[in-house]
Amino acid sequence: MKFLSKEELQNLEKKSSDLRGAIITMTSLAASGHPGGSMSSLDMMLVAYSMADCPADVHEKGDYVVVSNGHVSPAVYSCLSEKGFFNLDDAVSQFRLAGSIFEGHIEPDVPGVLLASGNLGQGLSAAVGFGIGSRLQKQDNQIFVFMGDGEQQKGQIGEARRFAAKYDLKNITVFVDFNELQIGGDIKKVMPQNIKANYEADGWYVIEIDGHNYNEIHEAIKTAVDIEKPVMVLAHTVMGKGVSFMENKEKYHGSTLSREQLIDALKELGAEDNWDKYMEMRNAFVPEQHKKTEHPVIKFTASEPQIYDAKTDNRSAWGNAINNIAKVNCENTKYVVFDCDLAGSVKVDSFAKTCPENFFEAGITEHSTATMAGSLSKMGFHVYFADFGVFGVDETFNQHRLNDINNTNLKIITTHVGLDVGEDGKTHQCVDYLGLMRNLYGFKTIVPADPNQTDHIIRYISSVYGNFLVPMGRSKLPVVKNAEGNTAFDERYKFEYGKADLLMDGKDAAMFVMGTVTGRAVEACTKLAEEGISVQLWNIACPEDIDVEALKKASETGMIFTYEDHNVNTGLGAITAVELMKNRLYPELHCFGVEGYALSGKSDDVFRYCRLDAESVYTRMKDLIKK
Repeated sequence: MKFLSKEELQNLEKKSSDLRGAIITMTSLAASGHPGGSMSSLDMMLVAYSMADCPADVHEKGDYVVVSNGHVSPAVYSCLSEKGFFNLDDAVSQFRLAGSIFEGHIEPDVPGVLLASGNLGQGLSAAVGFGIGSRLQKQDNQIFVFMGDGEQQKGQIGEARRFAAKYDLKNITVFVDFNELQIGGDIKKVMPQNIKANYEADGWYVIEIDGHNYNEIHEAIKTAVDIEKPVMVLAHTVMGKGVSFMENKEKYHGSTLSREQLIDALKELGAEDNWDKYMEMRNAFVPEQHKKTEHPVIKFTASEPQIYDAKTDNRSAWGNAINNIAKVNCENTKYVVFDCDLAGSVKVDSFAKTCPENFFEAGITEHSTATMAGSLSKMGFHVYFADFGVFGVDETFNQHRLNDINNTNLKIITTHVGLDVGEDGKTHQCVDYLGLMRNLYGFKTIVPADPNQTDHIIRYISSVYGNFLVPMGRSKLPVVKNAEGNTAFDERYKFEYGKADLLMDGKDAAMFVMGTVTGRAVEACTKLAEEGISVQLWNIACPEDIDVEALKKASETGMIFTYEDHNVNTGLGAITAVELMKNRLYPELHCFGVEGYALSGKSDDVFRYCRLDAESVYTRMKDLIKK
């Protein structure tokens, strides 16, 4: 980061009129966008970007700029063009044009944009993730975050503030664009808040400035660098700054100018009117194929799997595996675990002792943790977010959606899923995780059947880049055996994503089973075999990418059952039905799964109540096969 001379600041201020002209031109060309907030935030963005040593993307080291209120993209594009990342004419002419990288909300396809912003309230959490990564990489850098004032109403921001203060992330400086207007008008009327007091109460240092005074902006940044706390700059600004008829009008939060208004506004700014030029460029634009994202190579030292003989829970196997990986890779600081006050239950307490500097306790702040874990993973880290299913997936789905868009490298490990949670009752029996995660194009869900397969899966996801969910129950499970009575997932087993595992062969029917009920499926199919009914039993650990060869072999029996501790409408059964149709396979299909919210009680009793225990499944299969 560099400090600017008086002359450089004066030149930036002069340049701001042209950039404001670019903001209102691009939004008018697109007939959509957010000019008002872009104009109020431009000055502080222009100074900060000019001072920061900004990398093209987060894989490179430097000063990081995070824009939380991504709808001010016209201001961001204007500032980044000044940094030389691209030609401003391209951003103006292609703004919000199908196929262009210059979308309505910022996306990392644009050089210099580190993360897509998504909905409001996530930017500070993302910056905190970058702050943790910078510390682990021993970077001496600054992290700037730009946010709106109405955005401060979001609870996730408070979660991020407290984490930043707890971990002494003093290289973070937040700019709040305090124009006091949001879509609904005066922020004090829409939702009263004391932004300054909130930050101070959470341990931040606050500086108040005129957000259009270049000297004050520059001095605030210089001061922030030397403060031994994270800093918030409350910048008093004017919505629509620079164009008199736009100033202090909430209408221009999301309304653009007509051609006649644009002409008048450009005259007032003293900016050039290049409408015809830009319209010609816009009409001539031909979208290029976006380049494929290059993932950083992450060093991984493999270790021998731990094989279990006795009954234990998958969550203990996960905890043992990540702790073992940490020990073997002790010189590689790229493995990080986040916990939300559940370390003993989600079994990351051993990792915390082995790698204390790479373990972060976030308290009960799931939304912020999901976001900062995702942003940290963009910096070349393997990041594990361990939580209960209803918190780690259901509660934080939107955060993971943005992680998916940002192409992160996040490993979500959720324990306590399904009816297996038992006594905690229906509010905590997460039976919809697969149905939810199927909506995210870049996430892969892998559901382990027993502790041995859990160990293999954790080692697999720890060696590859990508977003994964590994859900597991709470209860202790028997080790899954195959038809010969041997351990199915022993040291000879190699997990291959998308490959189904044949546990038992048969000709009368087939069953696809997923997760913690696999042992019950073995029990049910064994009982059928004793009565002369042979059933193929396939363990489907990767339900979103069902093994087509297994599907074809199972279809040859004429009847397929699916069995899962998951909502019957959105899980393994639903996926199997779609894949059968896609492959023009038409066996009889019967789906066993959770058909409604269940009871609070011992998990075996809950499974029995829902007709998903081994005895009930055996009876249901037998009746249907003999029809």
